[in-house]
Amino acid sequence: VQLVESGGGLVQAGGSLTLSCAASELTFSIYDMGWYRQAPGKQRELVADITSGGSSNYADSVKGRFTISRDNSKNTVYLHVNDLKPEDTAVYYCNARYTRNIRAYNYWGQGTQVTVSS
Repeated sequence: VQLVESGGGLVQAGGSLTLSCAASELTFSIYDMGWYRQAPGKQRELVADITSGGSSNYADSVKGRFTISRDNSKNTVYLHVNDLKPEDTAVYYCNARYTRNIRAYNYWGQGTQVTVSS
């Protein structure tokens, strides 16, 4: 299984980016997908996730600014980030998870850096 993130970069405060995570070697449509981030010296935290059925959930800190979406035909999940703030600076990780009965499958990408300058 591979999750490959892209789309990170350096952006000024107030700017926008679209992060992408392309998944391979898994049945993408049955997985719940999520975006997490980890800033230096801090724990990894959930930013947003979207279920296999399309229901989404957001951290309070990003509500109204970030939008998660998925395209099952492309095995890709996106994170559209708007009105970026310096505190959004972090490595953003893609996550795929699936649970059936007692078996759990959980995969991570390598991360993409987002740096927001003030």
